Amino acid sequence: MALTNLTNTYHRDTYPAISSTNPSLSQAGKTVLITGGGSGIGFEIVRSFAKAKASRIIIMGRRITVLEDAVVKLREEFQNTEFIAQQGDISDEVSTTAVWDHLNSNNIFVHVLVLNAAHLSPMGPDTLKMERKDLMEAFNINVWGNFSMTAKFVNQPLRPVGEKLNLVNVSTAGIQMNPAPTQNPYVTSKGTFTALLGRIADEHPVEDVQIISFHPGALYSESGAKYFDKDIIDWDEMALPADFAVWSASPEAAWLHGRFVWAHWDVDELKSDKEITKRLEQESGFLKVAVQGLTEISATSFLKKK
Repeated sequence: MALTNLTNTYHRDTYPAISSTNPSLSQAGKTVLITGGGSGIGFEIVRSFAKAKASRIIIMGRRITVLEDAVVKLREEFQNTEFIAQQGDISDEVSTTAVWDHLNSNNIFVHVLVLNAAHLSPMGPDTLKMERKDLMEAFNINVWGNFSMTAKFVNQPLRPVGEKLNLVNVSTAGIQMNPAPTQNPYVTSKGTFTALLGRIADEHPVEDVQIISFHPGALYSESGAKYFDKDIIDWDEMALPADFAVWSASPEAAWLHGRFVWAHWDVDELKSDKEITKRLEQESGFLKVAVQGLTEISATSFLKKK
């Protein structure tokens, strides 16, 4: 078993348990908002939610032409789902506020939020040589931008009392490579936000808002092509994280509320593993972004009497 694998089976493509065509994962009647949904993994996540019969999918991104082109393709493939191209920049508070105000004024309530947009650059071997503006931009998008979207999602004015929400965070938080050309602000900022989501999950029960963060795998996309040669490794299929996002937004994943998992892991093996179940019940920090080597991340341990 690989060090990055909690299950014996290591998937590189989608499979029946997480397939978006699985009736138990149906998103019928739901409105889904996906950031960065115009291309790459985001576009494939949109397709998977459409396959899962989502009633309406809002694709949010900065490049309106990319969004509109994506919507044209999606409407041709999926006639029973409504697609909306929504221009917006998650790093800009004015922009995100305008997006949610627009949805509210049009009586659109979002049931599922998929946080896929991220700031990847700059990349380099020496963090101390980076410009302050580059470092802060990564944190502004990957931490503040995603937090702002999360807060506005949970606090929607149109949300019915008792209505459960689902939040899915696509993240490579905490993944280290050696040598590390892809580290620096991206992984650090994504790790920070994923850790913050773990805290939010502690404050909000799964019946209120189900929160799942997952590593999507090694994907060759438009953004990745800027830094990696296509032949450098065997890339994972886009369908794996795309369908995993749908599974994460279903009741099937409720038992992983607040945790960070990998799309590669077999979900049936995860759920049937008694040791994993035991650790989830007994260790508040298990499968969360935290200090390595600690089994508990709360202040409770400091308050215990000897």
